Amino acid sequence: EVQSSKKTPAGGPRWSLFLGTWIFFLALSFDLGAFRASASDVARVTPVPARSQRLYDEAKARWRKETNSVEAAWQFGRAAFDLAERATNDTRRAALANEGIDACRSAIALDPKSASAHYYLGLNYGQLAQTKLLGALKLVDQMEEVWKKTVALDPKFDYAGGHRTLGVLYRDAPGWPTSLGNRAQARQHLQKALELRPDYPGNRLSLFEAYAKWGETKIVQEQARATEEFLKTARARLTGAEWDLDWQGWDKRW
Repeated sequence: EVQSSKKTPAGGPRWSLFLGTWIFFLALSFDLGAFRASASDVARVTPVPARSQRLYDEAKARWRKETNSVEAAWQFGRAAFDLAERATNDTRRAALANEGIDACRSAIALDPKSASAHYYLGLNYGQLAQTKLLGALKLVDQMEEVWKKTVALDPKFDYAGGHRTLGVLYRDAPGWPTSLGNRAQARQHLQKALELRPDYPGNRLSLFEAYAKWGETKIVQEQARATEEFLKTARARLTGAEWDLDWQGWDKRW
């Protein structure tokens, strides 16, 4: 059973759905100008690590060589997403996202039961949505669809990534009738992610952020100290270059 993309031969960062930039697009119907300004500000201060570029180049070369490999395809989709996360303009972000989408769709065509391909397809949809003036909310529905499939195929993949991403999507998207935001479903998926992988900081932080967003002050106060201690312990456990970018995101969120 594949527990995490970290265990694949290609290695590379495994993202927790910090994805702070693309979440802004969920507010498109309310303040598009603020969304685009915020996304640009994040991009300007986010350098492209040499490691991300190297992993992207290696994954792309492998996929071109192994055109019938499901693993090579979805791993390139992951690498394209990773690099798109640090793109400095919409043109570059969209190009990388589309490469990732094509690769993941190819993987799904080869193996419709690939949880990893569905998962990274959704993440690349999110990157593409950042670049859209129109049509971003349609991509939200596509993300929901592929992450539901991820959960059905392998609920523990990427540290319960399917549940985590769905939870954040339902938490931050506008509600009916604009979009699919739903507090009850957000709570269900975020709690399930934490239940399946309580050792992963992204799961704990995503649920903690939900409680804060929903004004559940008592729970926030009760869990603040324990969450801080957990992060200290996790920092000693999750070390190395592959975790550096994750910790940058988690520290900022905390």
